[in-house]
Amino acid sequence: MLVNSLLATVERYPDKIAVKDPTRELTFSQLLTFAQTIERTVAKETTCPRVGLMLPTTAAGLGTIAGILWAGRTFVPLNFLLQPVELERIVADAQIDLVISTIHFQEILSQVPVRTLYLEKLGLKRRYLWSKLCSPPPPPVVGPDDLAAIVYTSGTSGEPKGVCLTHANFLSNAKAIVEHIRITADDHFVAVLPNFHVFGLTVLNFVPMILGTSLTCIPRFSPQDMHRAIVEDRTNLVIAIPSMFSALSRLKTLDRAEFSHVKVAASGGEPLPSRVYEEVYARTGMRIIEGYGMTETSPIISADLPWAHKPGTVGPPLAGVEVQLRDAQGNVIPLPTSRGLSSAPTDQPAVAPEGELYVRGPLVMKGYYHKPAETAAAIDAQGWLRTGDIVRIDADGYIKITGRAKDLIIVGGENVYPREIEEVLDRHPAVEESAIIGRKDGLRGEAIVGFVKLREGCSVSSTDLRAFCRESLAGFKVPREIHIRSDLPRGPTGKILKRELPSLLQQ
Repeated sequence: MLVNSLLATVERYPDKIAVKDPTRELTFSQLLTFAQTIERTVAKETTCPRVGLMLPTTAAGLGTIAGILWAGRTFVPLNFLLQPVELERIVADAQIDLVISTIHFQEILSQVPVRTLYLEKLGLKRRYLWSKLCSPPPPPVVGPDDLAAIVYTSGTSGEPKGVCLTHANFLSNAKAIVEHIRITADDHFVAVLPNFHVFGLTVLNFVPMILGTSLTCIPRFSPQDMHRAIVEDRTNLVIAIPSMFSALSRLKTLDRAEFSHVKVAASGGEPLPSRVYEEVYARTGMRIIEGYGMTETSPIISADLPWAHKPGTVGPPLAGVEVQLRDAQGNVIPLPTSRGLSSAPTDQPAVAPEGELYVRGPLVMKGYYHKPAETAAAIDAQGWLRTGDIVRIDADGYIKITGRAKDLIIVGGENVYPREIEEVLDRHPAVEESAIIGRKDGLRGEAIVGFVKLREGCSVSSTDLRAFCRESLAGFKVPREIHIRSDLPRGPTGKILKRELPSLLQQ
């Protein structure tokens, strides 16, 4: 299915630039030939239905994904920021016997017990020329429920789980994204997200495959390269995570006029701090819209709308996505009657109910790879996926994330969601990042504890930070303790690992 979409795009735009990176540039017809080259290589090298992939965001990355799919296989993107022991667990769980990579990652992969093909050692130029001379192999016969990828996520437990995503998952989500934010074939992405990040996987691989948009790839993120791609290549779709936007806004020489052509600047992967939104707008004039999703939803559930912008929300759900709120007992919470989307969403919507978000639709994963119990716990008999996120949904249909169900802290019988406190702390001019957790307390059940990383060159005391919180929060929400640290424990994508914060209290 995905390969057929690429074939249709090549027929429409054979000579259009599909993808460029610092070393190569491929038209859509050349991308197709590259994919055919990889297809023949995969078919020759392994009979396993799953093939590992460890490549940076490059033209070769896009072509290799298409080639593995053309071979009728499922690709397993591997996170090159993981340690060898972590990769070994994923390789064993996914039951793969072959990884396609680049010699840049040879040192780490040499420590993982799996056979690796390095693109630089395959004689690709010769194989590519041979593919041009040969008749193209037929596209694979696959159905909507056939697996396209198994994407591993550690979630909150730390145990890697393979999220099984089908051809229909990716196709439906990519098409819904195109419709939702009105992407056209004339648009041009700057690609800075890695392929192991499902946000980047769908938006920067499958959207171009089905629509024919162009990509400028940045293999290793730097704000200077991102800026250069926006200015020199006139990329008008900027998709990134908050820390990347923040780094861009801190460049010393920026001219707002350089960004006037940008159609969409979208953030996802983690919450967008209001401070980052404001700084990016002040420096570039770009109003960042925020998207929301999960690996288990291929990934995008909702996204704010550039022409009906409501800052602080993650927008309305994409077409085909059903949403439901449930209380702590699992009861469905009625939603306000939708007034429908307009060019000017209301500033004073009807009272927005709050509850845990459940979603259903073609975007929901097939399940966790050979983990039926975990799958059953995540998706109920009616097909509703439990997201674990606490949200409000207003009468315009816009979603605002207020916390995580598992992160809930109960202080003296009052429910407190860490995100609310983190948003306040992040507004302090000296704070770069913050994280809030709960700690057992004999008097009030739990006590709120904060961790803060300061901006370079700034200083502030924990007492001052607590006083700052009191200006915006009820007394029971003010952290009892705030620990200032040089950095916070992070996962491979840069997210703060809250499960490791309690151990810092014992140091």
